[in-house]
Amino acid sequence: MRVGFTNGCFDVLHVGHIKMLEYIKKHCDFLVVGIDSDKRVSANKGATRPFNNQADRKLMLKSLKVVDEVFIFNNQTGLENLVKMINPDIMVVGSDYENKEVIGSKYAKELKFFRRINGYSTTNILEDTINR
Repeated sequence: MRVGFTNGCFDVLHVGHIKMLEYIKKHCDFLVVGIDSDKRVSANKGATRPFNNQADRKLMLKSLKVVDEVFIFNNQTGLENLVKMINPDIMVVGSDYENKEVIGSKYAKELKFFRRINGYSTTNILEDTINR
């Protein structure tokens, strides 16, 4: 059985998230998603985030037919330990991480980069909503 892994905030699910998760699932039998805790999202994205709390984000992801398991992590060490525990056959992250350190990637057998879909960004969606 091939195990896939990705991680992120997944604060407001959008088409870009779905396309990436579907892409990963095509390369594995069991897909694990790691999500940033509320505290980590706030630290990285600002005091107004997350829009959806970690329990809701976890439930939404687990409800998708392509996602098999979801774990919440609090910091870089938690993320690295999660990837080490899972030991994925494939790890997929956004293309904005090319040429950057990908935390935990040394524990994955293969690392792939998913080219982000233009126009889909949680930050942009939230900013557009506020500006309306």
